[in-house]
Amino acid sequence: MKHTVSEVSLKNGSKGLLLHIPEASVMTFEVNFRAGDFLTEEGKWEAAHLMEHIVLGANQFIPKARKFQAEFEKNGAYTNASTSSYDITYEAECADFEWDRILELLLVAITKPLFLKEEFEAEFGNVREELTARGNNHFRHLSLALREAYGFAMLTDQNRLKLMSNVGLEDVRKHYKKTHLTSNMRFVIAGNLKGERRKHIKQVLEAVDLPKGDGRIALPDESPKHLTKPLLIPNPTVDNLYFYLDTFMRRRMRDPEADALSLINTMLTETLYSRIFGAAREKGLVYGMSSGFGQTKDSSGWWFGAQVSPTNAPALFDIIIKEVKAARNGKIKESDLTSAKQYALGRYQRSGQTVGGTAAGYSYRYFFDDEVDDYYKVPERIRAVSRNRIVAIVNDLFAENIWGLGVLGNVSEASARKIQKQAASLWS
Repeated sequence: MKHTVSEVSLKNGSKGLLLHIPEASVMTFEVNFRAGDFLTEEGKWEAAHLMEHIVLGANQFIPKARKFQAEFEKNGAYTNASTSSYDITYEAECADFEWDRILELLLVAITKPLFLKEEFEAEFGNVREELTARGNNHFRHLSLALREAYGFAMLTDQNRLKLMSNVGLEDVRKHYKKTHLTSNMRFVIAGNLKGERRKHIKQVLEAVDLPKGDGRIALPDESPKHLTKPLLIPNPTVDNLYFYLDTFMRRRMRDPEADALSLINTMLTETLYSRIFGAAREKGLVYGMSSGFGQTKDSSGWWFGAQVSPTNAPALFDIIIKEVKAARNGKIKESDLTSAKQYALGRYQRSGQTVGGTAAGYSYRYFFDDEVDDYYKVPERIRAVSRNRIVAIVNDLFAENIWGLGVLGNVSEASARKIQKQAASLWS
């Protein structure tokens, strides 16, 4: 959607983006604090998650969670919150006609929670159910176990469940006081910011009743380590073999490098005609496959993952190895590069067709490192990707020999080691 972006820095230390979308009929709000799991005390990992569940509940003005939700949602507005390893984000979306009411209610919830004992006990049960349900997702279980093994600030849902009993209501209150500070707050607000709306939003946010604090809480220092043997999670009830294969480098990618890696990722796995997934589907080896990349403060990683029958796994890995080596050696067809750019441009156009989608194009990066991406320059960045850029970043990601394989299913350790040995040729 057509929009303009302005960054505002408030006297209370908070910062954020205001996205003016003239044609918008809804308003979206995202309020973020660096308050994730990595900041919890040892053995009390779930304190951040439990806090997130309780904050949008009873508060000083509406002292019961259900009544607060009824008031918030009476005109169809939506609210939610999420906790990650690093952040907690509160979000809301509403019709344009009630944007000011919803903003006030959201900020009241964030700044005036009551942390009632009965609501803590209820949400304790709800979080336990949530983690139990998530624990049935084999891809998630394997991914979290690998992140933990690499040394990132992660725990599996199974381990989180074991630690839940260590967390009491006072731990939740303590975590809130430590993290909910205006200088640790970031926001992205998108909608039709006509007339005096922008001024009103700034005044309301500047008057947020929270301590100022000493600035944005820093991201943790995390340095991935090489796994000398495969991480194996035996599960005799799972016939297929779930796997993730990761490679890392101990630095952040620059934007042109991330653009290049995104395009080779598209070429390899993101479509039914892609070099790895498309070829594997054509041979009947795998139903679905994906790959992707992520970054921490100090590192970048690229991963491949799928569930595949044990008998098909070697043939699938042959294709992965062949195509990744081709990329490393610059054997990238110009037609494939052109097709990937067209696909990326179309995906870019689709991503910004709603107010929420447009806001999301800014919020992830902004909440991570205070960087404001230029949304309108994305097509130019996509077109600028060259074969040489792709070759350089792919080789950098394999140069440090930091990698690992994770396998889940009815698989023996010998079989997992055989797959690891096969994959190891990528780093030779």
